[in-house]
Amino acid sequence: MAAYQPLAPAVFHILLALADGEKHGYGVMKSIEDHTAGALKMGAGTLYSNLLRLTETGWVVEVPAPQARSARDERRRFYGLTDDGRLALDVEVRRLESLVRLAKRPHLRPRATSR
Repeated sequence: MAAYQPLAPAVFHILLALADGEKHGYGVMKSIEDHTAGALKMGAGTLYSNLLRLTETGWVVEVPAPQARSARDERRRFYGLTDDGRLALDVEVRRLESLVRLAKRPHLRPRATSR
């Protein structure tokens, strides 16, 4: 992997959504909404422009659709993480964990102020 840059929040959430299995675009959006308890609702434009970029980067790949149950399912495009995409996600998770450990150090916590 080339020099590492922190991931944009949209990219992080897309990779995280795909980490537990292949999904179609709407499935990625729902997964993001679920794992952020509704705090982040990614629009289709943001999702698909990032999926295109992640596909070009080699972190995400379009995968064959599972057995279609309806005509609508046949039109859906499904995406999955590549090994490089999983590595990028793992590196970002370690970076975020390191920041949380730093922020939890006692001397960095806000002190109660008396008035």
